[in-house]
Amino acid sequence: MVRTGLSCALLLSILLSGCQTNPYTNRSQLLLMPSGQMSQMGAAQYSEVLQDPKVVISKDPKEIEPVKRVAARIIEAAKRSKYAEVAKEFDWEVTVIRDDNMKNAWALPGGKIAVYTGIFPMAKNEAGLAAIMGHEVVHALAEHGGERMSQGLVAQYGMTTASILLSTQGQNPALNALAMQAMGLGVQTGVLLPFSRKHESEADYIGILLAGDAGYDPREAIHIWERMAATSDGAPPEFLSTHPAHETRIADLTKWMPEAMGLYEKAAKAPVGNLPPIMPSPAQPPPQQPNGARLRH
Repeated sequence: MVRTGLSCALLLSILLSGCQTNPYTNRSQLLLMPSGQMSQMGAAQYSEVLQDPKVVISKDPKEIEPVKRVAARIIEAAKRSKYAEVAKEFDWEVTVIRDDNMKNAWALPGGKIAVYTGIFPMAKNEAGLAAIMGHEVVHALAEHGGERMSQGLVAQYGMTTASILLSTQGQNPALNALAMQAMGLGVQTGVLLPFSRKHESEADYIGILLAGDAGYDPREAIHIWERMAATSDGAPPEFLSTHPAHETRIADLTKWMPEAMGLYEKAAKAPVGNLPPIMPSPAQPPPQQPNGARLRH
C-alpha cells in the first residue's frame, strides 16, 4: 500500500507540473514533453518521410504554387494569433507530395507541413485548402502531438500502478487479467479517444479563425466536410472514433462561423483560384506517413 500511495503521489505531481491552458478554448492540457524536443522529433519524421523512395515530391508549379501561397498566409496569420510566440519560433517548411489517392495533409511540431495532391478535390480551391491547412497547423501550434504522447505516458503509468495494486490483493490471477483488460478498454474509449476528438474539434475551431484572418472565406470549411460526408464509405461510431462525425463537425463549424467571419470581413482578402484537377489511380499501398498522421475522411 505504501508503494501504491507513493506511485499515486508521483502521478499527481506529474499531472500538476505538466498542465497548461489552451489560449483559445481555455482547455487544460497535459504536456510532459518539452516543445523543443517535439520540434526535433517533428523535423526527424518529416525528413524520414521525404526521403522515403516511395514518396514522390511534386515538381509541378501548378500544384506547388497554390499550396505555398496559402501556407504563407496561414503562417502569417499564426504569427498574429494567440500562438504568435510559438509560430515565430517554428522553422516552417511545406512540401507537396504527389499522390492523387491520398486525401491527406499534416503539420508536425516545429512547423513541417505536407499536403498530398489527393486532398485537392476535397478542398476544391485555395480557400478550402486554407481551412485544411489552418486545421493542420493548429495541431502543431497547440501541441496536440505532445499532449497525446503525455496522455499515453500517464495512461501507461496508471495501468502499471493498477497492476501492482491488484497483485497485492490476493485475487485470482485470471480475474486480475480480465480486470486489467477492462480497465485498458475504459482508458482507450473513455480518455484517449475523447481527447483525440477534442483535439480535432479544437483544430477545426481555431483553424477557421486562422483561415479567416488570412483572408480566406472560412465557410469553405463546411463545404469540405459536406464533400467528405458524401464520399465517406462508412465510419465507426463517434464514441469509438478519433474524429468527430462529419455531421458533428458541420454543426460545430456552423456554430463557430460568425466569429471566423468577423475576422474574414476585417482581413485583406486573399486571391482564390481553383486547385488543379487530379487523376486518382487504382489503389496502391499507402506511402509512409509520420506517426499520428490522420486520413481526412
